[in-house]
Amino acid sequence: ALAAVHLLFLHETGSNNPSGIPSDSDKIPFHPYYTIKDILGALLLTLALTTLVLFSPDLLGDPDNYTPANPLNTPPHIKPEWYFLFAYAILRSIPNKLGGVLALIFSILILA
Repeated sequence: ALAAVHLLFLHETGSNNPSGIPSDSDKIPFHPYYTIKDILGALLLTLALTTLVLFSPDLLGDPDNYTPANPLNTPPHIKPEWYFLFAYAILRSIPNKLGGVLALIFSILILA
């Protein structure tokens, strides 16, 4: 939201002009030209992402999700999603369960 307000003010007033050249020459008004251009760009991006999701939803997915599940054994290749890999690596590197949980908590506290 702050970036949108910044862009609005930047389009309205323009950026800094240290050379002293009058900036009123050859200006295009913000409304409706840049507003329509920005909305059109956002709509094109939304259309591209929607097309990707609707027509090719499995493009970036993991192919292991399509293997039939066997409730009697756990496959050895299971790994978490990319945003949990740091926690998975910490928990797997320490054999003691409590030590792994404490190391994970301390690593999060150090980064926070």
